[in-house]
Amino acid sequence: MSKRLVLGGTALAAAATLTLTSAGPASAVAPSAPGQVANKLFRAWLAADRPAAAKVATPTAVNTIFTYVYRAPDRFDGCTGNVCRFVHTSVRVPGGLNGIAMVVTGSKVTKVYLSRHLVKPSAVAEHLFAAWKRSDRYSGLEVGSAGAVKTLFKVKYDPRGVTHHFQGCGKERKGYSCAYSYDGGAMFMHVRGSKTTGFHVHSITYVAD
Repeated sequence: MSKRLVLGGTALAAAATLTLTSAGPASAVAPSAPGQVANKLFRAWLAADRPAAAKVATPTAVNTIFTYVYRAPDRFDGCTGNVCRFVHTSVRVPGGLNGIAMVVTGSKVTKVYLSRHLVKPSAVAEHLFAAWKRSDRYSGLEVGSAGAVKTLFKVKYDPRGVTHHFQGCGKERKGYSCAYSYDGGAMFMHVRGSKTTGFHVHSITYVAD
């Protein structure tokens, strides 16, 4: 089984270095048909076997999973419909995805979502906002906590509604606040983390004019 780079978590915060370790999916959840396809891609990725990965995933999905910078998730968490997840139980990563999610269509993985290591608060805010515009919760969870994503997605983005203007990010007591203004108020994404561990949107608040 191949070794994978680990970013984030307590070890990184203490040492500020990359750690090498190995991990694999536990079989706590019996895989469904989509799960069997997802597990084939996961194992091909662990083995750094791109030809094997290409047999069960689209080129874009293969390229995406091979960019994952954290240690491999250590638990297969089952599938919800055709979306299958592999999660971490021993490494803390930014966002609410907590690992890797794969969208399975037929006999192939067609899309892969990853916990992201973003080093700028503005990049995290813009990623989450773009996910909201596309109504893509899994993309939002790549960089936002479950609570932040739930708050943001309570209202569907309306392209014909008010225009949001990104106002940048500024420091606040526990991290950064990234603002989007619009006619009648503003939305603030409260970002936590660091360049070393990666940033994520921890919560979202709104103010009215």
